[in-house]
Amino acid sequence: MNRLWHRISEHILAPSQLNGAVLLDLLSPRGRSDDLQRHAASVIQARVQLIAALFAVLVPLAAIVDWLVFDPATARYLTALRFASAAIFLVLAWPRPPSSDRGYGRAMGNLALLLLVPSLFHLMSLGTLNAAAQTPLEKAFTQLYAYLPTVVLGGLAIFPLTALESLLLSLPVLILGSYSLSLAEPPLSLAQHGGALWFMLMMLGVAMFSCMSQCHYMTTLVVRALHDPLTAAYTRQSGEEAIQLLYRLNQMAGKPLTLAFIDLDRFKSINDNFGHEAGDQCLRQFADCLRAGLRRSDVLIRWGGEEFVVALPDTPPENAATLLRRLRATGFGLRPDGTPLTASIGIANSGEPNSAYEILLKRADERMYAAKDAGRDRVVWADGRCEPLAPSDPVATTSTSA
Repeated sequence: MNRLWHRISEHILAPSQLNGAVLLDLLSPRGRSDDLQRHAASVIQARVQLIAALFAVLVPLAAIVDWLVFDPATARYLTALRFASAAIFLVLAWPRPPSSDRGYGRAMGNLALLLLVPSLFHLMSLGTLNAAAQTPLEKAFTQLYAYLPTVVLGGLAIFPLTALESLLLSLPVLILGSYSLSLAEPPLSLAQHGGALWFMLMMLGVAMFSCMSQCHYMTTLVVRALHDPLTAAYTRQSGEEAIQLLYRLNQMAGKPLTLAFIDLDRFKSINDNFGHEAGDQCLRQFADCLRAGLRRSDVLIRWGGEEFVVALPDTPPENAATLLRRLRATGFGLRPDGTPLTASIGIANSGEPNSAYEILLKRADERMYAAKDAGRDRVVWADGRCEPLAPSDPVATTSTSA
């Protein structure tokens, strides 16, 4: 059974296997990372704009059919509804700059409005269509209009949504669709409504499965694009973007941002003496040890080779000192010969003068090299203090140039 599930995960649920945590993420957006939330918002917003742009053109054009099939009064009313709907679609399609703080809520609101417009159009046109449907052709087109809510539910399938999001977005459509069925002329019984309602629910189920599949696929691609495959830390490019965003948000909130530039000590000797596979194992250990001691809001970045950057939002330097000592006391992992891994660290903080995030990164990098020159396994602070990290070393400071 395990082998069968592995084959299903590998060949059907690719590009990543499912587990309990992933399944929970597909059921609800709660706990989704900020990076994934921003990417999901951009995908949803882009697709809303594309569909709205198409509808803004196609919906008014379909008025030609109304004028060919129905009487002039009915055609005029339907045309007015079409142009009102097209105006809403045009607003949804209009390009606008992305919002970093409310992007996801705005995208979901636009998607909800995109789904509601066809259902409201159907509900507002139903009475007129029922009264106008006299000939077999008119009755046939009136029945086609009745499928609008079902088509809307099917349209959910192109969006990367969790099961809960799909259900919440579909509820207004389901309610409006069910209400419109009750207004049918002549009135239909529940048994007669059953087929249409069952079709709507089936369409919702298919759309929900498709939404979850897209959400899973998008999550996998985002994680692979943003994270280093060896250490699971952020890549340099995605990490720099994260630092830029954190810097801007902390500046707006008046909170400090601390950057720690970390370089493993004597890492080249591991590759030279034990091979690159042993070096990779040390890098994985080091990243895991750092991640275990960091907060969820902190960002771990593999800057390149054995260099890492840790971004600590809302963290003054004194709190960073406590964190670094705790991490060093817990340990950074072991070298292949059994001795502890050590690191040299440079610290920069947004409270320093002229502290654009690029300058902070440069200062932290320079102070990391100063820590290496001072004997390794040390941290150099913004005020020039150089402190040993090893638990057995006395807490002594020496002055050094940053």
